[in-house]
Amino acid sequence: MRHLLDEAEKIVCAVIFLAMTALGFVNVVVRYLTSYSFAATQELLLDGFLLITIFGAAIAARRGEHLAVTLVTDLLPAAGRRVAVAISAALSVLLLALSAWYTLDLVQNQYRSGVTSSGMQIPEWYVSVGLPIGFTLIAVRLVQAGFAEWRQPGGVPDDGKGI
Repeated sequence: MRHLLDEAEKIVCAVIFLAMTALGFVNVVVRYLTSYSFAATQELLLDGFLLITIFGAAIAARRGEHLAVTLVTDLLPAAGRRVAVAISAALSVLLLALSAWYTLDLVQNQYRSGVTSSGMQIPEWYVSVGLPIGFTLIAVRLVQAGFAEWRQPGGVPDDGKGI
């Protein structure tokens, strides 16, 4: 069970990617054979891209592979880098918490108003519910990576590029 929790975002991304690939393939075959296409294909693929982006960001956060500009922190001593990492992580978690909060409000609003998708006519909140979950997961993975980085000697890996 622990393995499933540790790899949750990878599993979600793999399932979404597999479904998107199958849907795109089936749509191309049907369009080729019948000159018609599935009306909801584009909508489903866009929703899949949105969710795979959010959950993919959680994978990057867990691995500590988010884009970073380290010009200033590379010039700092180990203690300064440690403080910079802590401030950066705290601000990132705050931003993600706010994103989760506002997307949860979006989901509640979509649920209450009964908004449906244009192509499939299903409730919009079915897809949107993945957003606050994804933002929360990114924040959790960012905290996990931050603690792992904090425990390293000097607070951050020393790649020898600093002064």
